[in-house]
Amino acid sequence: MRSLVSLSFLRPLLPSLPTSPPPSSRARFHTSPPLLSTYNQVLRGCRVAQRARKPVSPALVDRPEMKGVCLKVGTTKPKKPNSAERKTARVRLSSGRVVTAYIPGEGHNVQQHSVVLVRGGRSQDCPGVRYHLVRGAMDLGGVGSRITSRSKYGTKKPKAP
Repeated sequence: MRSLVSLSFLRPLLPSLPTSPPPSSRARFHTSPPLLSTYNQVLRGCRVAQRARKPVSPALVDRPEMKGVCLKVGTTKPKKPNSAERKTARVRLSSGRVVTAYIPGEGHNVQQHSVVLVRGGRSQDCPGVRYHLVRGAMDLGGVGSRITSRSKYGTKKPKAP
């Protein structure tokens, strides 16, 4: 039996064996040309990200409601097509910010120094009013003679006769 002899000294004399082609000359599996910008795309520039929406109720960031003390209670007139006297209150929140809040429902017992609960939600036809007072919470009572939507106005179910 013959022993295997290393033939590494002959390697430079042998023709080079074919290897895989370089990456640039390799066949491509997609037929679309490389992505190039059109003249209009270059003119108009890159896409611009949309700006973040600003919050409807900025004083209540990440809170459903906040406690506050009434500074002043009054009325405001609504915007153009509507005509009424909307009941509003200036409230100093527990965070120290002063906001204008709408008092929903017919009639209220809020006066200066009343402690109230303020939730978000603007009054669409009153400029600058971005908050609502919660009826039936703290010093603000519920609406007296309310039959429908009672939970929104802090009213108990009337006694059946």
